[in-house]
Amino acid sequence: MGTVVPCVTVSTPEEYKASLERIHLFATRIHVDISDGVFAPTKLIGPEHIWWPQGWEVDVHVMAEQPSFFVPQLVAIRPHMVTLHVETKEDLLPMLQQMKQVGIKVGISLMRQTVPSDFAGLIEAADHVMIFSGELGKYGGTASLMQLEKIRLIKNINAGAEIGWDGGISIENAFSLAQGGVEVFNVGGAIQKAADPQAAYNALVKEVNKQGVM
Repeated sequence: MGTVVPCVTVSTPEEYKASLERIHLFATRIHVDISDGVFAPTKLIGPEHIWWPQGWEVDVHVMAEQPSFFVPQLVAIRPHMVTLHVETKEDLLPMLQQMKQVGIKVGISLMRQTVPSDFAGLIEAADHVMIFSGELGKYGGTASLMQLEKIRLIKNINAGAEIGWDGGISIENAFSLAQGGVEVFNVGGAIQKAADPQAAYNALVKEVNKQGVM
């Protein structure tokens, strides 16, 4: 069953609160972006501003040149999952192990140009692998369906890894992504910018879980 996860990509605590208010009636799992303004051109909120209602699962997507700066803060707030980009210059394996030890699920994110086999060790260690097809630090982007080929390569390395997608998910392509093997659909603008966020969310949930043959 596919899981639609609304994204929260904001720069201030006030925007964070407003974003959660738009989705609080239906969201149970959310994806919060944080960035340093270097790896991603937009500086977003940090872990110190992240909070969530009781019962929610929160996935934190870290876009930073030095993710190690954020890891202690993330360990302190204990989100459901933390996803780090393999394209950073730091050794991510000790960070993944540190978070796993305190019960945080760990993910890695692969940008369009990134080849899975180059990061086999990290894929083996991860609970979740996210294919990133968006624009760093903002809503939007284009869902390049050619990236679906990576799923087969990822599964050859770690058959049990949960597969996520971030970037350009819409009602027009959600079914194709689901058929291609995506399990977690991190959706930003298609929900947050919708006139009726709950209706947009419900339509996407229906789309990613419908049965059919491509």
